[in-house]
Amino acid sequence: MKKQLSYAISILFFTSGLLAQNFDKTKNFQKFNGFFNFYYDDATDKVFLEVNELEKEFLYVYSLSSGVGSNDIGLDRGQLGNEQVVFFRKAGNKLLLVQPNMMFRANTDNELERKSVEQAFAKSVLFGFKIEEESKGKYLIDITDFLIQDAHGVTARLKSRKQGTYSLDKSKSALAFERTKAFPKNVEFDVTLTFKGNAEGDYIKSVVPNPSLVTVAQHHSLIELPDQGYEQREFDPRSGSNLFAYYDYATPVQEPILKRFISRHRLEKKNPNAEVSEAVEPIVYYLDNGTPEPVRSALLEGGKWWNQAFEAIGYKDAFQLRILPDDADPMDVRYNVIQWVHRSTRGWSYGMSVKDPRTGEIIKGHVSLGSLRIRQDFLIAQALMDRPFAERDDNYQPMLEMALARIRQLSAHEIGHTLGFAHNFAASTNNRASVMDYPHPQFELDGGEIQFSNAYDTGIGEWDKVTVAYSYSDFPSGTDEKEGLNAILEKAQADGLRYISDQDARPRGGAHALGHLWDNGRNASQELDKVLKIRETAIGNFSMDNIRTGEANSVLEDVFAPLYFFHRYQTEAVSKLIGGLDYNYSVKGDGQRMVYTISESTQQNALESILRTLDASEIAIPEDKLELFPPRAIGYGRTRESFKGRMGVSFDALSVAETAADMTLGLLLHPERASRLIQQKSLDKNQLGLQETLDKVIKETIQKSHRDPYLEQVQHTINFRVLDHLMNLAATRSVHPQVNAIAIEILKTLKVSILNTDRNAISAEMVRRIDALFKAPNSFKVMASPKIPDGSPIGMDCFH
Repeated sequence: MKKQLSYAISILFFTSGLLAQNFDKTKNFQKFNGFFNFYYDDATDKVFLEVNELEKEFLYVYSLSSGVGSNDIGLDRGQLGNEQVVFFRKAGNKLLLVQPNMMFRANTDNELERKSVEQAFAKSVLFGFKIEEESKGKYLIDITDFLIQDAHGVTARLKSRKQGTYSLDKSKSALAFERTKAFPKNVEFDVTLTFKGNAEGDYIKSVVPNPSLVTVAQHHSLIELPDQGYEQREFDPRSGSNLFAYYDYATPVQEPILKRFISRHRLEKKNPNAEVSEAVEPIVYYLDNGTPEPVRSALLEGGKWWNQAFEAIGYKDAFQLRILPDDADPMDVRYNVIQWVHRSTRGWSYGMSVKDPRTGEIIKGHVSLGSLRIRQDFLIAQALMDRPFAERDDNYQPMLEMALARIRQLSAHEIGHTLGFAHNFAASTNNRASVMDYPHPQFELDGGEIQFSNAYDTGIGEWDKVTVAYSYSDFPSGTDEKEGLNAILEKAQADGLRYISDQDARPRGGAHALGHLWDNGRNASQELDKVLKIRETAIGNFSMDNIRTGEANSVLEDVFAPLYFFHRYQTEAVSKLIGGLDYNYSVKGDGQRMVYTISESTQQNALESILRTLDASEIAIPEDKLELFPPRAIGYGRTRESFKGRMGVSFDALSVAETAADMTLGLLLHPERASRLIQQKSLDKNQLGLQETLDKVIKETIQKSHRDPYLEQVQHTINFRVLDHLMNLAATRSVHPQVNAIAIEILKTLKVSILNTDRNAISAEMVRRIDALFKAPNSFKVMASPKIPDGSPIGMDCFH
């Protein structure tokens, strides 16, 4: 009761300021009391800010409260901009909003030393405000133009995406007071912005009712900086935590000037010496209340997995997930939010944070989950199921269950980013040790039937417990924190847990044997063989009963596309074994093996497996399935997710195989991989080299023939892609010259071999192309094959 009374008194005291006026100019304005008091003049549609303290730092964050709706443009509802420490400084009759340079500092008590660093590096003045009125040391400034500006860079984004040249139309922009609010530690402004211009790109034309006028909502937050109670924790490259860094010029010469810490939320035990304790303030996330069922329940369930990791380090209910109150604004800095974001096409989900630029403390986590993501997993399940709609059209529950299983994992994954954690793309080799990996659905064959029960994991991983322990463990008094943190990582190492992140997993020419996106299993080659078998089984089962009664038969092609390319990510994983390495993010003294080359036998097995994806008998669509893909019905045209071809309205089975082959060859014969094969052979004569690799590729493709005329034509199509990638190795200057030399010699030998065999139109064309390369090597370009349908994130390529 006392607490309620105290709260009521504080509210009364807070709102009583509505009656007090400090400036003559504002006597007829509506007043908002908060971290900054501000006033609204509806006669002129202007906002005036009251500045009580100069040179006092606070946090400024801009964001989009409503977006464009195109994944390709990348201006999403709820998208955060940059957070900036700023302060007001008086300069004559103006107040300048100054952003100090937080990257370069001097953490010292010596004021002159601090100033020397401050003066050495540029700062930024974000805006200049004329002082409208001054009263008793307080200043009144008009911030309308500051709010109604393109702070988020909408025009620059539209231009960079080649969608047109736009400019802000202030006559069609206005303040939005339904989302403009004042609170004791933050004030929130929302504005409607309209950009006018000439629409040039299809993306903007597809999502805006009038593409020459693009209207979005932008949000501005002025936030009190956290107090000094936050304790920074040192970054360790083995930890899986995100890096927060700055340069400290007050550092002694013998110590590193670049200071590395981790980003994390503030979390403390009520009783740090207790084995299990509640948190002083738990980490609470709120789910967008516009999220529909059954997605809502799946997101809540998956997000709550993180509490398992916090329980493992002795916290009780330290991580909580609730539904966002109906009257709460998801852009309000006081709420960690999971937003359900709609776009016109599939795309990445992502987790972002508002951090204190001084310390790296996470103030607000903000997750954006693409609403179309679940539909792609549903489609994958629909394609792999054996005649799901043979008996009834409402048999969607098995497919929905698999899609919801993925949504649970996705919820945990993106929340993990906002807790301060990086991707771990080696986790799939440790029995799904982390939700921070990208999981490919895992299926099993049992008696010739595809089993779906183990498609996705159902809880937090062992590696996730390590990252939480490193970032959030609260050590008892008297404990050496550095020793305690090192012990956590050493135990993880002893347990065989591996950690490899984006920089070593994303490049198509990557070399890490374990760091892959969307793969499964410790043995990538064996898993590819398994995936190809599952793919073969599902294609064999594929029929008219993979769509519902009454649906256009054109939908069969859409369902079939992700099944046909089901092997694409495991193929990429296998490619990295060839010329591949195994290495760790090691530190001196940790006992980890730093780097070593993948064994010759493993590389040979990988080459054998990946060459299966260049065999017409493996990748050609069976002839009896081609009758399922008629020309598209009216209203069901091809999209970016469809197969591409060269035959107009007719389904192009040859181009489909060409696309698949080009995918493999772009990985296997990547220039960086070719150069690595040169070096590894020079260091070990028994290792796989470039010459042996190319010889094997030619033997299993160009020198292979099929009795079946359809398979023979598919193989010819594949072989022309092989030739093109060989010629690329001969011509490109991005490789060691030894690569050029070997590729050129192989092409010469291949030409002779072709001339010494039965001449036909195919062989003559191959010779013509080789001759053209030798005549003008500098003008050679890899011929484009029909584009592969969008894939990642078992969706499409975009931002993370």
